[in-house]
Amino acid sequence: MINVTLPDGSKREYEVGTTSMDVAKSISEGLARNVLAANVNGEIWDLTRPLTTDSEVSLLSWRDKGGKAAMWHSSAHLMAEAIEFFYPGVKLAIGPDIENGFYYDVDFGETHFQEADLKKIEDKMLELARQKNEYVRKSVSKADALAYFKEKNDEYKVELIKDLTDGEITFYTQGNFTDLCRGPHIPHTGYIKAIKLLKIGGAYWKGDEKNKQLTRITGITFPKAKELKEHMAMLEEAKLRDHRKIGKELDLFTFSQRVGAGLPLWMPKGAALRERLIDFMKKKQTQSGYQPVVTPHIGHKDLYVCSGHYDKYGADSFQPISTPHEGEEFLLKPMNCPHHCEIFKARPKSYKDLPVRYSEFGTVYRYEQSGELHGLTRVRGFTQDDAHIFCTPDQVEEEFKKVIDIVLYVFKALEFNEFTAQISLRHKTDRDKYIGSEENWDKAEQAIINATKEKGLDTVVEYNEAAFYGPKLDFMIKDALGRSWQLGTIQVDYTLPERFELEYIGADNQKHRPVMIHRAPFGSLERFIAVLIEHTAGKFPLWLNPEQITVLPISDKYNDYAKEVLNVLNNYDIRGEVDERNEKVGRKIRDAEVNRVPYMLIVGEEELKNKTVSVRKQGEGDLGSFSIEEFSTIIQKEIDEKLVQ
Repeated sequence: MINVTLPDGSKREYEVGTTSMDVAKSISEGLARNVLAANVNGEIWDLTRPLTTDSEVSLLSWRDKGGKAAMWHSSAHLMAEAIEFFYPGVKLAIGPDIENGFYYDVDFGETHFQEADLKKIEDKMLELARQKNEYVRKSVSKADALAYFKEKNDEYKVELIKDLTDGEITFYTQGNFTDLCRGPHIPHTGYIKAIKLLKIGGAYWKGDEKNKQLTRITGITFPKAKELKEHMAMLEEAKLRDHRKIGKELDLFTFSQRVGAGLPLWMPKGAALRERLIDFMKKKQTQSGYQPVVTPHIGHKDLYVCSGHYDKYGADSFQPISTPHEGEEFLLKPMNCPHHCEIFKARPKSYKDLPVRYSEFGTVYRYEQSGELHGLTRVRGFTQDDAHIFCTPDQVEEEFKKVIDIVLYVFKALEFNEFTAQISLRHKTDRDKYIGSEENWDKAEQAIINATKEKGLDTVVEYNEAAFYGPKLDFMIKDALGRSWQLGTIQVDYTLPERFELEYIGADNQKHRPVMIHRAPFGSLERFIAVLIEHTAGKFPLWLNPEQITVLPISDKYNDYAKEVLNVLNNYDIRGEVDERNEKVGRKIRDAEVNRVPYMLIVGEEELKNKTVSVRKQGEGDLGSFSIEEFSTIIQKEIDEKLVQ
């Protein structure tokens, strides 16, 4: 017999070989009908996989991230089966689940696969899904696995198998399709009720531009047709909110092939938006005891070898820069943290000096593959609101809480009202890949858990998601369309202090290693602004908007009064411009609405006579007539509601 511990802490006894589906059925038949997979001791398993030891089991439905992942991974296999039906002899590379759906990279050989072919694949998938074919897991020896895919002439699978360990290789079969896969999968294809193949594109094998370009087919599935309909409506709205489209409309940023792919150029309005975000964060950081530092855009290769970033990012970095000095090489910096370690190390530290908090809006560089670049969300040069806190082990929890306060302040000011904090911990049993003592890890993990409880955060705990150097806390926000984005992260690090031999003198007059906390509430400014544009549809919070007002004279003879109004408002730190175009005021209003200007101030004979402005709010219409001072008070009140805590 084995003991199964459920999420509520209750324990049940079952025979060895019981499956997670058996556990679900023993609780409720209704529950069993809705579960898709199970989290067993921190790993996602098939519901049909036998339990052989005492286990912690959490049953996953469509509402759970792991449940969706199992459904979408299974859908990738279903799509591959449909593709093989129409195109016998195709070579299949990889087919994972992704954040919203799945894809499969396929080598069609001489066949030209196109968008028009997606519909017949969809229809075949639905036909196969209705057969309710089980996903069957089977362990296979390395020799047999190689033989199987060599016979199919699939060099991609053969290459993958060569890197695998004999005894750990599994195949999954459903219907007439068998694939190399570690799983997990849903019980059978019948759970898949609604299917949409979204697009085709190109993808290099293993992401290497030197390899062959394959056809990537991306799709999404749902357990109900209604959910697919809602998702497609959301995608249509997402097109309207695309940050690349709105960024162009609002003249915020651009790209130039002459400058280089993935290197954004900020236009005046975009630069103003960016600078206000930076000033907003700098002010909060100053209040919170951070010390600004500045580091160069490059560093000696040895710096990143020492930190481990050369091993981690070397393949994705720009090539080393050789100097006239023989053997001397520099890199565009992939991370700011090694530089901050050197700043900490430059002067002796006592425990009385800790915590030390260094902050920098530092620009870093990664050579992302051209096919992976996407507007501002995936670029080759980006600026992080980086900060590193050097503290004693006993200070970790308090510092964590202070960083959480900053993250919450940012979310409130920018109207990200729905979010979850993910606590990423070690694997429950396999500890070989982690650096640092058990004692320090236990302290750090408990510090994060305590800090989130004290702050009353809505949290989820994910085992096996910690970085090798320490546990972390990631903030997952939901935007206006219900999409999830990871914004803001706090990480505990024992590795870099060890690698750089950082020290402080403790109260016992002995040398000790500090703990390093990495934090970036924005993450990267580029990606953060992209998410913000799509969340707000370009209608930024008033305090942040590069153009808060536009003054609209109804004819040329009121231009001077319009400028007078703008000058007075500038004295109240209210930003905007006068629309002096020789256009009717109705056209000016429409253009201001399109440009998402929050307030339009219309001035004519009556306003000039009474020294007032007629106020129109974007999306709401006329608010009435106010003196300039009254209007400035309205603006300041709206800003204070977001920025004053």
